[in-house]
Amino acid sequence: MAQIPNLDNSPLNLKSLREQSQKDLVKILKDIRGKKCLVIEPKLGGSLSLIIQTSLLKEYGIELRHLSAEPVQTDCTKVVYLVPSQRDLMKSISSHVHDDISKGLQREYHIYFVPRREIQCERILEEEKVHHLITIGEYPLYVVPVDEDILSFELDLAYKQCQVDGDTGSLWHIAKAIHKLESTFGVIPNVRAKGKASVLVSDILDRMHTEEPMNSSDMALSEINTLILIDREVDMVTPMCSQLTYEGLLDEFLRINNGSVELDSSIMGVQQDGKKMKVPLNSSDKLFKEIRDLNFEVVVQVLRQKATSMKQDYTEMTTTNQTVSELKDFVKKLNSLPEMTRHINLAQHLSTFTSKPSFLAKLDMEHTIVEASSYDICFDYIEEMIHKQEPLVNVLRLLILFSVTNSGLPKKHFDYLRRELLHSYGFEHMATLNNLEKAGLLKKQESKSNWLTVKRALQLVVEDTDTANPNDIAYVFSGYAPLSIRLVQHAVRSGWRAMEEILKLLPGPHTETKRLGFASSPSFATLQGASNGLDKIADGRRSLVLVVFVGGVTFAEIAALRFLSAQEGMAYDLIIGTTKMVNGHSLVETFFETIG
Repeated sequence: MAQIPNLDNSPLNLKSLREQSQKDLVKILKDIRGKKCLVIEPKLGGSLSLIIQTSLLKEYGIELRHLSAEPVQTDCTKVVYLVPSQRDLMKSISSHVHDDISKGLQREYHIYFVPRREIQCERILEEEKVHHLITIGEYPLYVVPVDEDILSFELDLAYKQCQVDGDTGSLWHIAKAIHKLESTFGVIPNVRAKGKASVLVSDILDRMHTEEPMNSSDMALSEINTLILIDREVDMVTPMCSQLTYEGLLDEFLRINNGSVELDSSIMGVQQDGKKMKVPLNSSDKLFKEIRDLNFEVVVQVLRQKATSMKQDYTEMTTTNQTVSELKDFVKKLNSLPEMTRHINLAQHLSTFTSKPSFLAKLDMEHTIVEASSYDICFDYIEEMIHKQEPLVNVLRLLILFSVTNSGLPKKHFDYLRRELLHSYGFEHMATLNNLEKAGLLKKQESKSNWLTVKRALQLVVEDTDTANPNDIAYVFSGYAPLSIRLVQHAVRSGWRAMEEILKLLPGPHTETKRLGFASSPSFATLQGASNGLDKIADGRRSLVLVVFVGGVTFAEIAALRFLSAQEGMAYDLIIGTTKMVNGHSLVETFFETIG
């Protein structure tokens, strides 16, 4: 199965976006004549694997290498670097050039910055005295389609950069990415933003419209009805909870990277001593598409039913005479056997984690913290985790959940836990704790928490959630409805004006704007249900809402959005944009910094 996701069923023509990115890259490489070596920064290589197949690049006579500190080993006289605009990478490239010169190698060098060149990078090349030897260009890759309804801006550190470093460069990148989408799919008439960074993105986007106005025909062809921007800061409770959907759990335990997981081949029933294998996970896999967003409890039942049904069919085949068309149906079912085997192996592997008493105890504790009912029990549990020296990232994840729902910890408790953490894990982690404090994720309590009010008003805790036949988004966490998605749900159903007071209790400002030139178009605040003809695009498709998460989104939140979109009476298809896919661990790890 192809690593590149199939985008044929996307509610927006994401295929055209991907094809444009392919063409741009191929043009860059074709314009540099002759045999060449393409050196790609490894993480960027992962993003490119969702855009273009390696085999296609090799057809153009290109040797592929990953960028490292080691000199590039190649016979090619032309070396093309494809790298993000990061200062540390310039040192590596400069040392490659110096190394070649010292060996008397004559080469032609090109650097293509993704998505744009930055002065500070070029300054380092000048300081290293290699700038004049290098031809510099840009590869404007702002958006990567990860699946038929997910777009990634590939900004891993956006949340930490904004919250801790005060660097808002990523917000310009997000606005530019949305602006590029608008140049393809028309200006988005309605914009809603919640959170400091989201409101800034909305402002930058408005400025871009003023500086590069779209022509009137672009405005008429608006395929996306509304843009909803939500800061990760607005809801840090959701990513700190353990996801309980199939795809969410795969990410929690195996880390999904660029639409695939890498694991020991033995787990997948392939006997290759100690070898790793990549398993693609996207909607090209029909079975995965069917089960990815289900609560994991249900996935096991679904796989069992499918396996039983297949077994019965096989028994019938071997004991009775079948017609040709019955044989054909059976063979069709057999075609799905590799997918079945793949997911039975993955589900079995996940069960080894989810059945552990430690995992179940952690789930109980997360629910207790979210309920905000037993402060002392939660505090003691976290204290015990520290004393047992459980992995630091696990401790911090639960501690952040505890701090955010309590609006910080009383000074005595805060100081005590901070001291215990440094004693248990080492004083080199002081910078990490400082980063979390700076981001407001671990803090001293200065005012009473409003979590209980928010939780009740938005019905974030849903008793007796039926995970098999869910009627609410709370099924993705077995009883907790993600706050971020409740905000989207309200925005889509009745607008945010009705919940103004609750929005004020959440971090950051919020805005609702109607773009110039659309003053008379139907606002989506007035659209109710699917009965109104205003929510259809001219060709009969449902209107689109683009939900952008500034700072990352979890697979469980995406599952909840897909669930919303599939509800009867829902007038919109939803497309998700995100700086990156995250879970609690990967988000906490972006704040890690060791001293010494």
